[in-house]
Amino acid sequence: MKCKSEQYIVLRSIFKSYFLVFSLLLCGSGLTSAQSISKDVSQTEVIVKNTVAVSVAELLEKFNQERDFYETEPDRFFKNMDVALSKIVDFRRIAARVMGKYARKASKEQKNNFVDVFKKSLYVTYTKTLIDSGVYKINVTKAKLNNRSNKRATVDLEVVSENGTIFPVIYSMHKTKENKWLLENVIVFGVNVGLAFRDRFEAQVRKNKGDISSVIKTWTVDLDIKKAEGA
Repeated sequence: MKCKSEQYIVLRSIFKSYFLVFSLLLCGSGLTSAQSISKDVSQTEVIVKNTVAVSVAELLEKFNQERDFYETEPDRFFKNMDVALSKIVDFRRIAARVMGKYARKASKEQKNNFVDVFKKSLYVTYTKTLIDSGVYKINVTKAKLNNRSNKRATVDLEVVSENGTIFPVIYSMHKTKENKWLLENVIVFGVNVGLAFRDRFEAQVRKNKGDISSVIKTWTVDLDIKKAEGA
């Protein structure tokens, strides 16, 4: 059994891989139209699994094409990765969930600002670790529809590092009105990442006496990770 510090290192590594590679991943364009999804549950699960597999392959290829520009042309790197990831990750939905009850109190401008800040904080904080540690491959093992909704699904993956270490990851996905499957959350070693961020956002709002704008301005993922490390 790994000690807390070892678990943290593993969690941080996989968590970072999530947001940038499959970002951590997933809704293949045009693969999940209403016509293509069978009413049969098992067939739908196959489609979701294949959608993720194709998306992961495409994103890893894109990341490898752009990684050399991380140091020399960071603006280009982040712009191209943002374009790619925004097609497969529902950042707006994730950001709204992180804001939790405060999303209802926030203005449209504040919500839009947080979406931008949230994405940038993830990119900046985790890219270097991803590049340094490396991801050899990602195996998509299975997909399962939610028992209570055919518009929700989970996908199990194994992220394999260059040294052969395997990290289990679960993606939570939802089906949009446009009949696309988009990533809405991730679970790593049983840790609900979205929930962890929501708790942090709420704590920061209390610390700033309800000033949502101040929380958005100072939001960084790195602070949350350090807090988790010392827990």
